[in-house]
Amino acid sequence: MAFSSSDDSVFPDPVYRETVLRPLFNGARTHHAEGFRAIDEAHLLMLADTGILDTDAASRIASALEAIHREVDPTTLAYTGEFEDYFFLIEAELKKRVGADLGGRLHTARSRNDIDHTLFKLSLKTHIDRLAEKLTSALGALLDKAEHERETIIVAYTHGQPAQPTTLGHYLGAVAEVLLRDIERLEAARMIVDLCPMGAAAITTSGFEIDREEVAALLGFERPLENSYGCIAAVDYVTATYAALELIFLHLGRPLQDLQFWTSFEVGQVYVPNAFVQISSIMPQKRNPVPIEHMRHLASQTFARARGMLDIMHNTPFTDMNDSEGETQQAGYAVFETGGRVVDLFAAFVTSIRIDDRHVAANIRRSCITITELADALVRREGLSFRQAHEIAAATARSVVASGGDLGSDGYAPFRTAFEASTGCEPGIDTELFEEIVSPENFVAVRARFGGPARESLDASLAGYRQTMNDLAEHARRRGERERRANEERRTRFSRLARGN
Repeated sequence: MAFSSSDDSVFPDPVYRETVLRPLFNGARTHHAEGFRAIDEAHLLMLADTGILDTDAASRIASALEAIHREVDPTTLAYTGEFEDYFFLIEAELKKRVGADLGGRLHTARSRNDIDHTLFKLSLKTHIDRLAEKLTSALGALLDKAEHERETIIVAYTHGQPAQPTTLGHYLGAVAEVLLRDIERLEAARMIVDLCPMGAAAITTSGFEIDREEVAALLGFERPLENSYGCIAAVDYVTATYAALELIFLHLGRPLQDLQFWTSFEVGQVYVPNAFVQISSIMPQKRNPVPIEHMRHLASQTFARARGMLDIMHNTPFTDMNDSEGETQQAGYAVFETGGRVVDLFAAFVTSIRIDDRHVAANIRRSCITITELADALVRREGLSFRQAHEIAAATARSVVASGGDLGSDGYAPFRTAFEASTGCEPGIDTELFEEIVSPENFVAVRARFGGPARESLDASLAGYRQTMNDLAEHARRRGERERRANEERRTRFSRLARGN
């Protein structure tokens, strides 16, 4: 079926209008109306301050813009096709009130190119800050839980098999450490977003003596983005942001996989409270910790959406292009929506779970996972090489596992036999010392090296993570205060200009 307009000389073609222009208009009025207003205000103040516009002309434009923003509710606007997009609708409304000549002067020394990327950055900063606040809250919850569970023994797994004992606090500290680096990566992206494109105009700035620093400051940016070509071509603020988001939710999915495994009936290491458990509609015995599945698939959706933003930027020309604008930016906001849900649920869920000590003890007993410390103790106490000590420990573990026994209470006899067979002499380790050496508490306590699970090592790590988290939060607070003051200054100055004083 062919689609065509009745008059191919009239813009816009009806199909283009419905498939492109209407969605872009709706997206702009929904996501960027306040950004347009802020840019108009900052740009007009700069034009007046630099003398590009005289004060009387700037005051009349400001007064009209104030009236437009009082009287025109963007949420009620419907796209008619009369104007190409939201920008031209507002410009037409301004011209209607002050005349075409004066109304057209507001656009002096600027372009849709620098306006658009500034709009997108203003919106993106808000989205990043909201998610960063959630991530920091989740990090704080992780650290609180890690501190509370610093001595709670768990089984650590490698290759899906019981490996060594550690503590829940040590495990959560590792998760927190990765999340902290993820927040730092997002903060690095936020610094790129905080560079203002205004003043780049279409590509090469302007012949007018504009003040880019003033506009950037009035809009709450750290400073202008320097190279004017890069202002409209370098979409690394998009790629940096969504690459950071992609990694956050890739990394978050990994402990979720562990939680799924640890809550299984056969492992039973983690107990999930009833508030996070759904029952089966047919099997009364089932306790389904489905929030883990929801977090997992929402994290995957978030990851995929973030990856999609990078894919859209792939093999695009280094110039102004629609690929990085409008609908692409709006698609990216869904990353923050699903991502925020995952982070909130993760923080609440991890805070609520507890370790089932009985299952942990049973799994340690069945798996002999403290046997590494026996080998280490033989090196330290008996002067054996680690290889010889490892062979004695392995023989001991094989015997205990074969008999279905417990390493602490049933392991001394096979240990003594293996030791004497390997060395030709009796061990200096007696039954009582043997039981102490192979206890999970001793295993953790002697691992007091930097980054280890022992209480003093873990406390130092968690304190360092918390300090870094607090430093990042303070930096974000100061930046938010700077942006708040900038917005207040812009609004105050603009209102005075609109009143003619």
